[in-house]
Amino acid sequence: MVKELEDILKNEVWQTVQALNKAWTSGNVDALKNYFHKDMVAITATDKERLEGREVCIASWSAFVRATKIHYWKELKPKIQIYGNTAVVTYYFDMSFDMAGQTITMGGRDMFVIVKEDGKWWAVADQFSAYPQ
Repeated sequence: MVKELEDILKNEVWQTVQALNKAWTSGNVDALKNYFHKDMVAITATDKERLEGREVCIASWSAFVRATKIHYWKELKPKIQIYGNTAVVTYYFDMSFDMAGQTITMGGRDMFVIVKEDGKWWAVADQFSAYPQ
């Protein structure tokens, strides 16, 4: 029974991360308010300082989406670890997008911390980067 419950929770968490990614990669960045916790923090590959707060994080994702045309996004090899009402989600990604007149195809890794509050899973932290050269 414990394994079944853990599998259900892992599925809920993974569906949350996939829905979050589908929102921004399809251009619906405003929907991130339904996935980013009000106290969301992010470490990105392009910002020196961490991003703090839902609105700041949404603005950053939005700026990327406005500057690009995303051709595809794919999550690979997810690992979901559950610790009470908290989950750590790691996975690899492949994507292709146009930016500044060129097509960029890249892969990388992503790590979310997800918490369950009031019956809903929320992203509270994210760190992502391209694969090292």
